[in-house]
Amino acid sequence: MTETTPTQSAVQTAPYLDIRQIKKTFAKFEALKGVSFSVGRGEFLCLVGPSGCGKTTLLRCIAGLETQTSGDIVQDGLDIGRLPVEQRDFGIVFQSYALFPNLSVWDNICYGIQTKGAARQTDLKRLEDLLAMVRLSGHRDKYPGQLSGGEQQRVALVRALATSPGLLLLDEPLSALDAQVRHHLRREIKQIQKNLGVTTIMVTHDQEEALSMADRVAVMQAGQIQQIGTPNEIYHKPNSRFIASFIGSMNMFKGRRIAPNQLSVGDFVLNCAPDDGAVGGDVTFAFRPEHVTLTLTPDGGENNVPATVIDRETRGAIDRVFLASAALDGEL
Repeated sequence: MTETTPTQSAVQTAPYLDIRQIKKTFAKFEALKGVSFSVGRGEFLCLVGPSGCGKTTLLRCIAGLETQTSGDIVQDGLDIGRLPVEQRDFGIVFQSYALFPNLSVWDNICYGIQTKGAARQTDLKRLEDLLAMVRLSGHRDKYPGQLSGGEQQRVALVRALATSPGLLLLDEPLSALDAQVRHHLRREIKQIQKNLGVTTIMVTHDQEEALSMADRVAVMQAGQIQQIGTPNEIYHKPNSRFIASFIGSMNMFKGRRIAPNQLSVGDFVLNCAPDDGAVGGDVTFAFRPEHVTLTLTPDGGENNVPATVIDRETRGAIDRVFLASAALDGEL
């Protein structure tokens, strides 16, 4: 029997959400320029990109908080692109939590099911189970002002899941929290999403957050998706200079291909894997910091470059070392 990963499962089943050529224009500004992608049932997709790239506008169009200028949004076979918010099947968590300060934790999370009619015992039991899942059972009678930021965000998550939505939308839900709480909630949200099997789209500007939580990552720039793939694909096989520089740290140098398996960069000849690039053509040579090994003397291997340590930063478990190399005519 072959074990199937969540991403493979999403690919093998019919898409749960189809975004088809979505465009959004504000006056003369085109915020979205024909965005298309699919999300499988139960998949966790992260939209990531620099500020102003259109990721939040896209999420708001999916939720119905903005109406796209053109294009279709199809959820579970139903075209929802022109439906009002109340007729769409989703739960949403905002960066600001958006809890009612005058309602208790329990009343906050019950609000969604109560607005749709009298809450059934099965609904209330499910909410109790969700509260226990996020370890807040002992806080049901408290008010938002009596909770920490992380606890408030967990309440907002339970409220979004209260109506058993088919789609969960997360709009930078962790950005207002301190680093330690944020790292903890990453794992917690991912585990809850996996346990419930709810299709999830999360917007974030934090690339580490996207890579650690998502089944697939869609990187946006200037209103378009530049690359979509698994975290491993996005990190190790970027399809453009922008992706390579935006996701993680990357050292880049301009060079020239002098042979199918050789590049010249400054005064240095680099041996590399052969490809179909034209000999004599200009190239951008790039490598991740973790691919560099520092030695006091050449070790006899390929691609030894003399360099001088010019700075060092301690980052807890790792140190970041800055080097200058006349051979590469730059800093890395």
